[in-house]
Amino acid sequence: MNITPFEDRVRVAAALVDGVSIRAVARMTDIHRDTIRRFGVEAGEACTRLHDALVRDVQPTFIEADELWTYVHSKQGHLQPGDPPEYGDQYVFVALDATTKLIISYAIGKRNAVTTDRFVADLRQRVLGRPQISTDAFVPYPEAIMRHFAEVDFATINKDYAAPVEAEASRRYSPGRIRNVTKRVVCGTPRQDRISTSYIERTNLSFRMHLRRFTRLTNGFSKKLRNLEAAVGLFVAWYNFCRVHETLRVTPAMESGLTDHVWMLAELLDMALYHCPTPPPAPVVPKGMSASEAKGGQRAAQATRRLSLIRGGRSSKPGVA
Repeated sequence: MNITPFEDRVRVAAALVDGVSIRAVARMTDIHRDTIRRFGVEAGEACTRLHDALVRDVQPTFIEADELWTYVHSKQGHLQPGDPPEYGDQYVFVALDATTKLIISYAIGKRNAVTTDRFVADLRQRVLGRPQISTDAFVPYPEAIMRHFAEVDFATINKDYAAPVEAEASRRYSPGRIRNVTKRVVCGTPRQDRISTSYIERTNLSFRMHLRRFTRLTNGFSKKLRNLEAAVGLFVAWYNFCRVHETLRVTPAMESGLTDHVWMLAELLDMALYHCPTPPPAPVVPKGMSASEAKGGQRAAQATRRLSLIRGGRSSKPGVA
């Protein structure tokens, strides 16, 4: 059985998170595209598990959430009777710490109440304290957030865009000029000047620039939902732990206190594929618990989890460079 050397795996992953298509990676590395595709799924699912284990007990002050559109196999308007439910429109729900730029939580699915509830429930398990959350005016958000967050300052922001002129409407993806912005406080006392989705919308651009399958008007779209989920998992782990943010001058994981150094991509893959820690059980936080009580009750678990982070080097395991 042929096993791709670890150095080649790192080269493939580096190309995938830099917006290179699978066929282009195959030409660059002389590795068959099916091998690249299989490794992409393996690495992406491993990075998803790593994110689940390490990105916990964060204490964001301001969270911004948004949804990023893509599709699987075919666009919604081209679906045929009998097509699998995963075909058509898919949305990546993303929650960002507006201060540290850490992607705290994400979920992939249809843009409906079910996916929204799953996304918010996952976000609740990863944060401590009472954050301020800003989202767009998508209807399921208020119910889901108020269900899972006992204490939260939550507001929505709705941007009204001017309709494009008729000659451009059929070929234009970007929205028109913003005509009006409406902010609405749903619960708590959020700061008005921090009710915003600007940072998460900029992060959406990073998704589209670094993942080929999110590029519009190409044939690089996802053919299977599993491939899409793996690609997002690989990107999020690389973004949090390896990519140095231009403004912060460190990675989001460093700014959030999850690690003390910039991870090399080889380190990330080694950790995810061979040394991924087991995610701790989700804490049960009774409704009404204060931020200080929640923080103090999990301090020991947080310290233990952080000791599992590696400082450098790769495994000496046979077959691994």
